[in-house]
Amino acid sequence: MHPSRRIRSILDGGASGWEIVYAARDLQAKGERVTMLTIGEHENPTPAPILDAMDASARAGRTGYSSVMGSLGLREAIAARASRRAGAPVAPDEVVVAAGGQAALFQALCAVIDPGDAVVAIDPLYTTYPGTIRAAGGIPRIVPARAEDGFQPDLAALDIACAGARALLVNSPNNPTGAVYSAASIEGLAELARRHDLWLISDEVYDGMAWDQPHLSPRALPGMAERTVIIGSLSKSHAMTGSRIGWAAAPAEIAALIVDLALNANYGLPRFIQDAGEWALREGDAIEDDLRAAFRARRDLARAALSQRPGLRLSPPQGGMYVMPDIRATGLDARTFAERLLEEERIAVMPGESFGDAASGHVRIALTVTEPELADALDRLAGFADRLAAAR
Repeated sequence: MHPSRRIRSILDGGASGWEIVYAARDLQAKGERVTMLTIGEHENPTPAPILDAMDASARAGRTGYSSVMGSLGLREAIAARASRRAGAPVAPDEVVVAAGGQAALFQALCAVIDPGDAVVAIDPLYTTYPGTIRAAGGIPRIVPARAEDGFQPDLAALDIACAGARALLVNSPNNPTGAVYSAASIEGLAELARRHDLWLISDEVYDGMAWDQPHLSPRALPGMAERTVIIGSLSKSHAMTGSRIGWAAAPAEIAALIVDLALNANYGLPRFIQDAGEWALREGDAIEDDLRAAFRARRDLARAALSQRPGLRLSPPQGGMYVMPDIRATGLDARTFAERLLEEERIAVMPGESFGDAASGHVRIALTVTEPELADALDRLAGFADRLAAAR
């Protein structure tokens, strides 16, 4: 007897960068003050009005089984939001609610690929992408994007990688780089999907956090609505990370397959949590606006603090909750830099290698603390990098 080879193959071994997180938490448990700039977790809990809606629903008795596809009210609210953000109509029967964007991504991949199919993704990439592709039975084909190009996709390299693949996975605004793909990049990715007859899975969790240019969804482009699956979530937009409300907006045939999978997996989300999500989408625009404004201000703060420093080079962060400076001028690899930064300055960041080879020599900084704390941490981080660079 032996355990599942498929599950054992999800992770490819080695260090993941989470060692920095665990070490920082150990220091905090010992009473040390550590500035955590590692995980995309809001510094404040879910806003009270959303929790009030959740509480009211639960106390009204909505604690039993719910629709596997998601409640009609929540799916209607998601469809309305997705239609506005994507610039193309999305119907409620094209939306499936999932236990967070991560589950939605896994279910969407299962619905569009078969075991052994190749899925193309762009590096730097969210750390779970390769494992999620493998968990769905696929084979990752990872194509690097270059820092000197602002981490925009390399369309020529992608064209080669897409030959014989089944799906293309893209993420803009991008985690970890903060890049927002240009209209030319999105149009190029759509053309690749059409030419190679690919499903295009578009992770748009940060669609409301594009600062310098509009977010463009590939679903809005000609011939793309029938081959695009949008992944969305309330985790970042409404500070609902623990509520696990995500969704896939997909062609109806794919949505139906996702429901078939969910029926045999998690069997739907609690109705009272779905009702809170519906309230957030229908009544919570001010909450999202406040969060968006806070992260834009923090991006501006980070750009000012980390630009034109001898120890750092910062690709312009255009969206999302993160910035990813190049620290190679210090002479350290990213993991060593992160370890020493934690040890000497009590600041925790993620090594770029956690997000793919193209992020090597970079660190990801989550802008998830208050502005005064962030300003102090960024000043100390930049000074730390400058001293290392000067000592070379």
